[in-house]
Amino acid sequence: MNTNNPIYKYASNPDDVKNYNTSQLRKTFLIDNIFSPDESIWSYCEYDRFIVGGIMPVTKKIKLETFDILKSSSFLERREIGIINIGGTAIIDVDTIKYELLNKEAIYIGQGYRDIIFESKDKSNPAKLYANSTLANKSFPIKKIDLAHADTIEIGNSNDANHRKVNRIIVSSVVDTCQLQMGLTEFMPGSVWNTMPPHTHNRRMEVYFYFNIPDNQSICHFMGKPDETRHIWIQNEQAVISPPWSIHSGVGTSTYSFIWGMAGENLDYSDMDVVLPCNLK
Repeated sequence: MNTNNPIYKYASNPDDVKNYNTSQLRKTFLIDNIFSPDESIWSYCEYDRFIVGGIMPVTKKIKLETFDILKSSSFLERREIGIINIGGTAIIDVDTIKYELLNKEAIYIGQGYRDIIFESKDKSNPAKLYANSTLANKSFPIKKIDLAHADTIEIGNSNDANHRKVNRIIVSSVVDTCQLQMGLTEFMPGSVWNTMPPHTHNRRMEVYFYFNIPDNQSICHFMGKPDETRHIWIQNEQAVISPPWSIHSGVGTSTYSFIWGMAGENLDYSDMDVVLPCNLK
């Protein structure tokens, strides 16, 4: 058993959050270390018991280990996991069956699978496997998904600088899950605003993972209640936790991509409460 427990992220009361300074906001909601060569790094969120992970095999294989905090004999004893690869080709061995995962391809692994091993096909171009895991009470089959088979929509427009392609990859229209949802959003040329207009969804929490941010550029991520907003500056390959009561939106100083992951009460992607930009404070 892996005795190195993940970074623990406590839930917070919105009335307290409005009094947080910059360092408190970052400590509570920012996940600033996702990938490290030949390691897996995990963060455990109290919101819906959501786990965020980064797995980067380079010269050796990495096994999916459980943590003391889970009180389980294996990581997926009571969980499911979704993984999206943002690096070189990965080979994922699930109970002796191997799956090859190319860049921007995903895999869903349901409850109960035990022996899961990750490796890179080419150590000079290592895989970077971004993982989200949620609680599960039923086992669904493994499914590999590429962008061609995602449920993809285009939203926004260039005049508002929010024209983007939302690849809904691990959602109910594509794969059966207990509660996990994941997707990858990409921007059209000249657009930099994500999730604008913003929204909340009190029945689900969410985590945004930002990547493909050029050197010396950054993302300003907005959060908080609609009438009491806050912001966090985020660098390449960092993630931010969005509580159910919080908006989640961001703008980049340059082009970028992000992966969103959700967990909560339902699998209805459209279950959200939109907030018009003119009503934000």
